[in-house]
Amino acid sequence: MDMTSRSTIPEILEAYEADLLAEWSRELAIANNRGGLIKEAEMQEECREFLNVLRSAAQHNNLTNLQASEWRDVREMVESVARSRSQKGFTPTETAMFVFSFKQPLFDRMRQHLKDSAALSEEIWQATTLLDQLGLLAMEAYQKSREKVIQRQQEELLELSTPVVKLWDGILALPVIGTLDSARTQTVMESLLQAIVETGSEVAIIDITGVPTVDTLTAQHLLKTVTAARLMGADCIISGIRPQIAQTIVYLGIDLTNVITKATLADAFRVALTRVGATIVRTQAK
Repeated sequence: MDMTSRSTIPEILEAYEADLLAEWSRELAIANNRGGLIKEAEMQEECREFLNVLRSAAQHNNLTNLQASEWRDVREMVESVARSRSQKGFTPTETAMFVFSFKQPLFDRMRQHLKDSAALSEEIWQATTLLDQLGLLAMEAYQKSREKVIQRQQEELLELSTPVVKLWDGILALPVIGTLDSARTQTVMESLLQAIVETGSEVAIIDITGVPTVDTLTAQHLLKTVTAARLMGADCIISGIRPQIAQTIVYLGIDLTNVITKATLADAFRVALTRVGATIVRTQAK
């Protein structure tokens, strides 16, 4: 095909719109064999809207540069459909099929419309290239949507995994469970310092009973948290140091001499009560 000649794709989209919509809907129904994820009426409306914006963009006879302004509505439509399908539980393949399943109806109409085999071959190649780009765009939008969900869940898990609880007037506790990495340690520090400001607490207990291992980086993060708390006017006690963790700290040469450490949370709480001038007395013997 002469590169200066106009493509017949816009003409085919215009002439066979109703047939394309009906055949495409059937192709999508077959591809999306998991019922209930989307209503048929909603799917047909998406197809109708996509055909409208596709026809409008194709009329500019620029079928190769999807970044051009005339393709903006098409890109936004595809990205919107991909995000919606991601939230509804569609798989990446099912999402991409929204675009790819349009190939067969379009190719059938091209064969019906074009009698010259060379022109037909060139038009099918253009349509394939165009729809492949739109399919990849759908996959990219789907992936970004899933990544946002995962990132939000990770942030929520971080907040849930670093609860700062008030044990007594002036005494806070921060039980840590799992591995401490840089991002989580930053969340731990921010949560603890914010709680110290809000409650005016004098003592904060960082309990690491649920931390499986302590390495140099973890210990440094803990020391930074303790130092930051001191700057806020609160003393920190690190509890839950099991024998194997104590051995690791000694082996690594980490200096915790300026930090109060206790084997259990109960021991740390007892020290904290003393610091705030409180005592617990049994009301009766066991």
